[in-house]
Amino acid sequence: MAYVQALVGIVVFIALAALLSEQRKLPHWKLIVTGLGLQFVFAFVVFRFNLLQQFLNAVNSGVSAIVDATEAGTLFVFGYLGGDPANVSYPFEVGDPGATIVLAFRILPLILIFSVLSAILWHYRILPFIVQGFAYVLRRSLGVGGAVGLSAAANIFIGMVESPALIRPYIKALTRSELFIVMTVGMATIAGTVMVLYSVILEPLIANALGHILTASVISAPAAIMLALIMVPASSSESADDIAGDEKDFGPKYHNIMDAIAKGTSDGVALMVNVGAMLLVLVALVALFNSLLSIIPFPGDEPVTLQRLFGYVFAPLVWFMGVPWSEAQAAGSLMGIKTALNELLAFLAMTQLPAGTLSDKTQIIMTYAICGFANFGSLGIMIAGLSGMCKERAQEIVALAPKSIISGTLATCMTGAIAGLLS
Repeated sequence: MAYVQALVGIVVFIALAALLSEQRKLPHWKLIVTGLGLQFVFAFVVFRFNLLQQFLNAVNSGVSAIVDATEAGTLFVFGYLGGDPANVSYPFEVGDPGATIVLAFRILPLILIFSVLSAILWHYRILPFIVQGFAYVLRRSLGVGGAVGLSAAANIFIGMVESPALIRPYIKALTRSELFIVMTVGMATIAGTVMVLYSVILEPLIANALGHILTASVISAPAAIMLALIMVPASSSESADDIAGDEKDFGPKYHNIMDAIAKGTSDGVALMVNVGAMLLVLVALVALFNSLLSIIPFPGDEPVTLQRLFGYVFAPLVWFMGVPWSEAQAAGSLMGIKTALNELLAFLAMTQLPAGTLSDKTQIIMTYAICGFANFGSLGIMIAGLSGMCKERAQEIVALAPKSIISGTLATCMTGAIAGLLS
């Protein structure tokens, strides 16, 4: 039954994109076959090939090494507040070791360390090489221009503002459809700087969490391009000037390894503070909204909360991904938190659900479905970032941005459905 749900769901997600299209017509079959084909191929290779699974497990072991190295730094700076309760001597008796895990001192510093590692990998041209490979695949299979292919591929590893910055001189020349592709892929994927953070949060629930998160970001990219072309079809054969597949001179420039470390640290601090501040504000706003709901009389014994309302609204959506109806409200609540607030809070909420609320398969499906930046907080970031890069198209960017939340969400929903089919 779950497989039928997921297959029907994929059709429904594509149909919703066609219904919201600027040109009310059936999408070309070649676009759908290619987009779905890439998603299934990428997902099948990850889920069914033992060699790749072993590689991802090795990567996941590398994450453990990064976590341990980060702990060495946090212990030095923050003392016992920055270490694993099992490895730290406290100046007081600890009744609940879990209560000693302070997000600001234990989890957020991972963003800082990974920002530095990303800068180092970029300096030594390792990340650009990987991005060029994905860009080539997307250009050859889905027929997007070189600038769009490069931005879409980079979105798998870096943020929704940093990726368009790689093609900043080309943004002015992008067609409306190409601009929407850039925005949609940004909403449907996550940045490499937070992948490790999310994997650490999910590790108690899901084995090889980093492998699943990286896979989700990869297979959401072709879905995002396909749905973007359905919702805002190309009206012209013209595109921005192409970027050669072997182009090596793009992205941030570092003079040497120490320059990469210094600038990576500076960028990481800004991101870490921003993430921490956003979490503080959003959690406070949710608590305030729930307090307002508590004074409104509703039938039933259970208090009405924002999470519960989200569960009702998004339950049908997650059911179409293959989630059993008995788990749909809880899973729908996670999807609602991700859309209204952000994916980090949704992942945290998933780890806090009572044991047995979601089955192992549903947890895998929701990991893939939540893994994207499509939320209202990202909306402001995207509008500000892209408008700053190309003031001439600010009005068009503002008009397309809300629609990109829908297309980005539908893309991650398709990814969740495919994960459900193959897991």
